[in-house]
Amino acid sequence: MIDISTIVKSINKETDLTAVLGFESFSSRLGDFPILKKSPISLHIANQENACVLITGSADIEVSIPCDRCLEEVPTKIHPVVYMGNIISRLKNYLPNTRFSGLLIVLTTNFIVVVVTLLILIILMLINQWLYLIFAALILSTTFSINFLIKSVQDIQNDLNEDINKARKSMSYLVSRDTTQLTESRITSAAIETLSENITDSIISPLFYTALLGLPFGIFFSILFAMIYRASNTMDAMLGYKTKELIDVGYYPAKLDDLLNYIPARITGYYVIFAAFILKYDYKQSYDVMKKYALKTPSPNSGYSMAATAGALNIKLTKENVYELGYGTDKLTKDKITQAINITKVTSILFIITILVIYLIFIVLLM
Repeated sequence: MIDISTIVKSINKETDLTAVLGFESFSSRLGDFPILKKSPISLHIANQENACVLITGSADIEVSIPCDRCLEEVPTKIHPVVYMGNIISRLKNYLPNTRFSGLLIVLTTNFIVVVVTLLILIILMLINQWLYLIFAALILSTTFSINFLIKSVQDIQNDLNEDINKARKSMSYLVSRDTTQLTESRITSAAIETLSENITDSIISPLFYTALLGLPFGIFFSILFAMIYRASNTMDAMLGYKTKELIDVGYYPAKLDDLLNYIPARITGYYVIFAAFILKYDYKQSYDVMKKYALKTPSPNSGYSMAATAGALNIKLTKENVYELGYGTDKLTKDKITQAINITKVTSILFIITILVIYLIFIVLLM
């Protein structure tokens, strides 16, 4: 509470005050996202003429908005992840901050996602078969988010060529760490970590579950499970943090995401090694580093693709006071970002080819 009564009574009186920011999350049309760090707000209050009080202020906040909110392929207003985020936000705000609430959010969100997706697909199937196939493909495409991720990392690379402060700012949108003092090498490391870690979430896991259920049950069930995966990943992205506000309610969303990514993350690591071989990078070191460092990260899954990438590029990826992956000797220059992007693209293509080959073999066997 700020008392401005003395200023209101005195024309041309000015004062500077500080106030504590009380809110713990940032709300947008994409949902609510946790505030990881915040500074007191600095206020300047001035009583101007004509009974007008002008209040201006500024504060620094660090908000964690994960890359899965990157919605380039489908317009934001109609993207399913936006609606998933809104459901999760409403449930979180309504329920108490407990582990049981987190479990209810998991069950309720996935139930709503399944029911709505089912209704849309059934209605479209009854209207027109081609319309159903088109919208089914469109819905399925919303579970992938690799293109924007690559573009975001490319933008950071371009920013490094122009101004390091601009690169720090761009990097802050992708990671939860403090980027204000990062050197070029640390920005490069953070960019490569973000890119390689999200190969699993952005393309391998959705494809894995689409293929896993699509092969025996068809596209209908593969879309349902792909949407469940994306909803679960979104819940983890919004709630799965060990902050005071989220450590309890985010427990089950985080555990579910760890479970769903367990197998795909390990598959991703080996496909990164395969990609390194294709690109003539150091695939042997990629394998060695993955074996030794994959479980050195707080997440049981993210270390596989990051460690394999570090080994392939002969670099060391570092998040201060959290982990160091690899024993590479090459300098972390911005050119390494290009190589990491190449690995990401080839890894994705190789896995897509694998899925297509499996489907082709399955079709041939049924003929």
